[in-house]
Amino acid sequence: MNVSIIVPVYNSSSFINKLLIAIDNERVKNNWSLELILVDDGSKDSSYEKILSLSGNYPYLKALKLSRNFGHQYAVKTGLSYSTGDYVAIIDDDLQDPPYLLPGFFKYLEEGFDVAYGVRKKRKESFFKKASYNIFYRVLRRMSEIEIPLDTGDFCVMKRNVVESMLKLNEKNPFLRGIRAWVGFNQIGVEYERSSRVDGESGYTLTKLLKIAIDGIFSFSNMPIRVISFLGFIGLFFSFAYTSLLLYAKLFNNIPVPGFTTLSLLIIFFGSLTIICLGIIGEYIVRIYDESRRRPDSVIAAFHNIAIKR
Repeated sequence: MNVSIIVPVYNSSSFINKLLIAIDNERVKNNWSLELILVDDGSKDSSYEKILSLSGNYPYLKALKLSRNFGHQYAVKTGLSYSTGDYVAIIDDDLQDPPYLLPGFFKYLEEGFDVAYGVRKKRKESFFKKASYNIFYRVLRRMSEIEIPLDTGDFCVMKRNVVESMLKLNEKNPFLRGIRAWVGFNQIGVEYERSSRVDGESGYTLTKLLKIAIDGIFSFSNMPIRVISFLGFIGLFFSFAYTSLLLYAKLFNNIPVPGFTTLSLLIIFFGSLTIICLGIIGEYIVRIYDESRRRPDSVIAAFHNIAIKR
């Protein structure tokens, strides 16, 4: 079995050896012809140097060092673009998605499925994180124009044709689990219990998590723009109703029309709503601008045991 495993790496020097041992154990047990691609996403520690020092023990190891921290999704996409295996797996570097699960996932591909993706049954993380993920996936599913599975991440195995199809979508703000769902094919979700990190701290800060959430919503849903139109019609209806009420009171009941407080509240409300709507429109415009610049997904600063594309 020709297998490629893509691993984005960030500040993992203290435990990257544990990951390599776990993957190698599965390689030996399952007789894989393995290509392991580690993508160092601008680590601030000595992760890349640690990878190079360990590479002598693992001749199938290939490494890419990005020139800065481009982000998890870009690192994974860069690794996918250099993969060559018939079966391709994506896992994290912190052993939260254990390599010992991969043989079970690959069996689904042998049975005829094109993609087997992990569905997180339990997460050993803080209540805030679990609640945030839970809400996000359900909101995204309701807003998305395609069916994006609940409680899934990038942990999956795919056949070569699926990877090639995903790479054709050269989006500048990739949301890979959404792209994986968009390309279709015969997919199956596999439940598993996500482990806690083996060591270190997650590179996913709140800001990065919010960016991924925004990428997911704005890349796979037109609902925010439609909501603006809906709110516009609602506002128009209330303005007509309120204007009619004031004219009736003035013309037929000779009631003085009070103004300042009501007018102030209306200006504040609709002013805030206008700014929010402009922000939503601006988000789509920024994405159009990003696509028009056609910048590469990442810049490779160093590499090991791999032919770089020019």
